[in-house]
Parts: sequence; C-alpha cells; structure tokens
Amino acid sequence: MEGVLSTQASAAQGQSRESLTRALGVAAAVMLAVALVMVFVIAPPGDVRSGGEAQRIFYFHLSSAWIGFGAWLVTAFCGVRYLQTRDLQWDRRAHASAEIGVLFITMTLLSGMLWGRPTWNAWWTWDFKLTLSALQFLMYLAYLMLRGGLENVNQRARFASVYGIVGALTVPLNFLVSRVLQSIHPAVFGPSVNAAQQGGFGVSADRMVILVFCLATFTMIYLFFFRSRVALLEREDALAARKAALLDA
Repeated sequence: MEGVLSTQASAAQGQSRESLTRALGVAAAVMLAVALVMVFVIAPPGDVRSGGEAQRIFYFHLSSAWIGFGAWLVTAFCGVRYLQTRDLQWDRRAHASAEIGVLFITMTLLSGMLWGRPTWNAWWTWDFKLTLSALQFLMYLAYLMLRGGLENVNQRARFASVYGIVGALTVPLNFLVSRVLQSIHPAVFGPSVNAAQQGGFGVSADRMVILVFCLATFTMIYLFFFRSRVALLEREDALAARKAALLDA
C-alpha cells in the first residue's frame, strides 16, 4: 500500500513539474512575441555611430550574452553543489545549463558580428573582449566533449564540475575587460577607461524598458529550456539504469 501511495505521489509531482514547465514555455513564447514587436516596431533606431537600424540587434545581443554567460555561473554553482553532495541531480542541472549556454553564446557571437559589420565595418576584430567571448564558446564545447569522453558517471560528474567552476572564472573577466582595458567593444553599463566607449551609444529611458523586457524574456526562455532538458536527462539516466539492471539480471 505504501508503495502504491509513493508511486502515485511521484506521478503527481511529475505532472505538476510538467505543467509548470509548459506554463513557462507559453509565457516565454508570448514574451518573445511582445519583445519582437517592441524591438522592431516601438524601439527608436540608433544613430549612425551605433549602426542605425542594425542597432536593434543590441537588445538580443545583450540578452543572449546575459544568458550565455549566466549559464556558466549556473553550471559552476551546480558543480559546487555536486562536489558537496555527490547528488547526480546537480550534475544533470550543470549539464543542462552548459548545453543551453552553448546555444546562447553562439547567438551572442553571431548577433555581435551582424551588428559589428555596419558599426565597425568589419565582421570580426581580434579585440581582447571579443576573443575572450570566442574562447568561452570553445570552453563550452570542451566541457561537453569532456562529458562525452568519460563513461563512468561519477568520474564524469566530478571532472565536469571542476571544469565548470574553472570556466566560470572567465565570466567576471569578460565583464571587466572592456572597463579596465582599451577596447573597441562599448561598456554599455558602468565606467570604462576608454572614455569614447563608456556607455557606448547610451541607453535612454525608452530603450532601457525594452532592454529589461528582453532580458526578462530570455531569462524565461532559459528557464523553460533548463527545466525541459533536466527532465529529459532524468529520463535518460533512468532508462540507462533499467538497461543496466536487465543486463545484470
């Protein structure tokens, strides 16, 4: 009887989690539609210095960077928790966040290139900040390759946790580099040693509202992807465990 009740409770909990994930997905889709209207219809175009109409890419460029770099911090935090608890659930969360981070850091690089072409007259420059962002992309890929190269579950989780913690150190470095070094990349927020780049093209009050909404939208998208991917990883691990049990039987 207790086993039946436990199974029913687990099923109910699973349905509740799926319902919340679906709700997040619907909210993310609606917010994304509103964000597109705000960016391409309501937002004023930039001046010539910031790329004119191409400046609209800024809202998605910064939002994707927000998630791409933030996902590293989540991966690092989950890695720390795994090393503390040895609970594989934390490793699944770190894995899921890293995969999503690859997607968004790719969007960051591509949107930056599209915006940089009319602004800097070049698709890419080997500015230290841009180079560091490219390095972070490669580190994300290396993290996933590391996971794919280790078969032992606990060893994979342990090595990936350490790598994720070390990799996350590049996030504050990326944030600071355009503020303490001469960089072609604008420091949109905060002071910079490069007075010409400080604040970039500036963020007016109307642009700030749109930017904050886009940041919230991408955060909602991240949460939806994160919960969906963690649930899928749980199912994959459960299936692998059942296969192993059948082979041992």
